[in-house]
Amino acid sequence: MPPLTIAQASCADDYDPNSMPVAKARAFIFQFLEPVQATVRLPIRDALGRVLAEDIVTPLDVPSHRNSAMDGWALRGADLAAEGETTLTEIGASFAGRPFGGSVGAGECVRIMTGGVVPEGSDTVVMQERSRVDGKRIAFAPGQKTGQNVREAGEDLAKGSVALTRGRRIRPAELGLIASLGIGEVRVYRTLRVAFFSTGDELKGIGTPLGAGEIYDSNRYTLHGMLKRLGCDVLDLGVIPDDPPAIERAFREAAASADVVITSGGVSVGEADFVKPMLAKLGEVVFWKIAMKPGRPLAYGKIGDAHFFGLPGNPVSVMATFYQFVRDALLVLMGANPVEPVPTFRATCTVKLKKAPGRTEFQRGILSRGTDGLWTVRPTGEQGSGILKSMSDANCFIILGDAVGNVEAGTTVEVQLLEGVV
Repeated sequence: MPPLTIAQASCADDYDPNSMPVAKARAFIFQFLEPVQATVRLPIRDALGRVLAEDIVTPLDVPSHRNSAMDGWALRGADLAAEGETTLTEIGASFAGRPFGGSVGAGECVRIMTGGVVPEGSDTVVMQERSRVDGKRIAFAPGQKTGQNVREAGEDLAKGSVALTRGRRIRPAELGLIASLGIGEVRVYRTLRVAFFSTGDELKGIGTPLGAGEIYDSNRYTLHGMLKRLGCDVLDLGVIPDDPPAIERAFREAAASADVVITSGGVSVGEADFVKPMLAKLGEVVFWKIAMKPGRPLAYGKIGDAHFFGLPGNPVSVMATFYQFVRDALLVLMGANPVEPVPTFRATCTVKLKKAPGRTEFQRGILSRGTDGLWTVRPTGEQGSGILKSMSDANCFIILGDAVGNVEAGTTVEVQLLEGVV
């Protein structure tokens, strides 16, 4: 059976372009996402933030030898007294990188440091805090158990096992893990290419004097920042005027050179006169009114092989819709599997919030922790979709679901951290 087209999916009985819930729009988009296939091989230092295109199989046991988890003494568990102290004779030392060369016999022990190879003949380590030294005679406190404080070879990773699976984004922890296996290069998916531009005669570039009714375009700068933090290869096509030939040229150039095309502006009622017919000519795109605030208008589809996201023109709406729809879609296209959701948790709202039921709101909030260790949140102030400073001041979204109305002070609400989203 051929794959479902965007037009066919939008004909579902419960599809409503005039009131698309946030979760439903996300699910709709995810039906059409296939990761890039091309891969490159990189030194691990250059792979930070990239997505693994192959499993990392460990070529050795980790740890590679049986070693001590503590500073103390290695001994035979069979020598431990059933009751009272055990006293043994120290015959040498085992340090990390400098193992003891002999074997531990009955009545003997070896001084050992954390990470040191557990000597042949011994199977137990007693930590130094449970020991008393009298020259070469070492007394160990009662209650020690055979096998304690010993890390077996392969305990973390057995040779031939999968250390990291394909689709894992490489963070600093993954870099260290890969290096610990002696692996210096990894295969990753190629960088996702994203082209973006703004539309509107009123928008001007930085450094250009403003005329009556004109404003500086900020959306391309926030988009650039969010895309770069995700690790995308970005192509900024600038501001495109409300001119059909110019808009068509921009869409054709963007779709020919990128995996994803993102625009800001031109998707609201009254603004889309040029954009809608152009997209109908060039590709397959649906327009929605998302049941959310800020960011109600949204477009998604394909222009040739490129995915398209048409975001609203208001600065806060651009960021809110990017965080809630575009971010995860880009991660899927990068090859990330699974896509880790942005965590949310509960905090007490300290002020009353105005909210109309029927849509999901993402209010900008300031999250803090009091001296009692409890988390509280308050809005940044005015929540207009054109107030970009509200995003600069915020460190979280306060997420108010579609069934929620006004929120009284002292109510527990859901918050989503912004730092770390992109």
